[in-house]
Amino acid sequence: MTLTRRALAGMAPWLLRGAAGEVRREVFLASPRAGTAVTACAWYTERRGGRMKSVEQRWTRSDTIDDAWFRRSEDHGRTWSKPEPWVTGEKRPEGMFRRHPRTGYVDPRTGRCIEMWIEGVLPTDDPLEGMRQWRLFYSIDGGAPRQVIHKGAEYDAAHPLPGIWLGKNSAMIGDMPCVPVTARDGRILVPLSVSLIDGQGKLRNPGGGYTYHDSAFLIGTWHGKGRGSGLDWEMSEHVSLPLEASTRGSDEPTLAVLPDGRVMVLLRASNDVRPHQPGYRWVAFSSDHGRRWTKPVPWTYDTGENFFSPSACSQLVAHSSGRLFWLGNITPVNPRGNRPRYPFVMGEVDRRTGLLLKGSVRTVDDRGPGDHERMTLSNFYATEDRETREIRLHMTRMVALENGWQGDALLYRIPV
Repeated sequence: MTLTRRALAGMAPWLLRGAAGEVRREVFLASPRAGTAVTACAWYTERRGGRMKSVEQRWTRSDTIDDAWFRRSEDHGRTWSKPEPWVTGEKRPEGMFRRHPRTGYVDPRTGRCIEMWIEGVLPTDDPLEGMRQWRLFYSIDGGAPRQVIHKGAEYDAAHPLPGIWLGKNSAMIGDMPCVPVTARDGRILVPLSVSLIDGQGKLRNPGGGYTYHDSAFLIGTWHGKGRGSGLDWEMSEHVSLPLEASTRGSDEPTLAVLPDGRVMVLLRASNDVRPHQPGYRWVAFSSDHGRRWTKPVPWTYDTGENFFSPSACSQLVAHSSGRLFWLGNITPVNPRGNRPRYPFVMGEVDRRTGLLLKGSVRTVDDRGPGDHERMTLSNFYATEDRETREIRLHMTRMVALENGWQGDALLYRIPV
């Protein structure tokens, strides 16, 4: 095993003191060169113990992963194996093959580890072509790749899900925090962002923004036993937002199962072409294990107050103590679309109402006096450390500039 993290960077950890204890920040993987940003995250691969897997991704432009490597750890991430490359781009006669990894998820009932990713051939290598070309794949316990295809004779590789046809539109897992959960009935729920088509077979974009999506959820039912088991897939109804709520629709959902069995979802929204609209995060609930959903409403503090949040991913993290945490961006003023993506905060969610406890919200990181005005705190993934019970937050203080991207992959340790 070879050491990464602080030894790689040769620097002392950064500290942020707060009422709940010190947030410690250190370099997990440093950028290899100017003009390249690095993101990384790590997850447990078994139901118990310290085995983990991490993925490193290098970026030089938006929505494109140039290179990726996987590493493994036997000791809760203290040391890591040598990196193993994972192909993310390959020139083919019909265009550029692109493949983007997502995180792994261990089903607490079966102990099986599900890893998912998106892949597709982009004719001109424009990231927006993925809205027509992305397909969903998964493996179980590191086994053979399988495409996600809805159960039923009418579905196949070219028509994998209801309303989805390869070359016309797609369903994708939006970002690393879009982590599956296990519903009370034992089924696996996977959050999706779904691009839509109109009556002429063209992509819908009624808001006029960069992209437009609905949210929906894969529902996976286990069949078979042991190593021979697999998943049968279905898809939930869509969760949509009206234009007065979001000009880019509903995107990058994050899920949690509440003690009463309801599933809650938080939705990314945007006001990028209508900046007079409030930039909120939206919440909906399901009482039938993710199949049908309530009408989304603005997510608020437990006091009933609204708060602003930019168009960016966020994550709900269930803790072994029974508590539920939310990590994301809250801004003091109304955002404009994606910006600003700072400060980055963590707060506790009331598990009865699903509302954010205002008094629990604390800043994890923020833009400082020497930081570039375009710095973002949004490329992240969080999980609980099984040894310390801290929240392990992987995040990059990313700056996307015309002459190249900047940012090291950082690891924050947040006491709870």
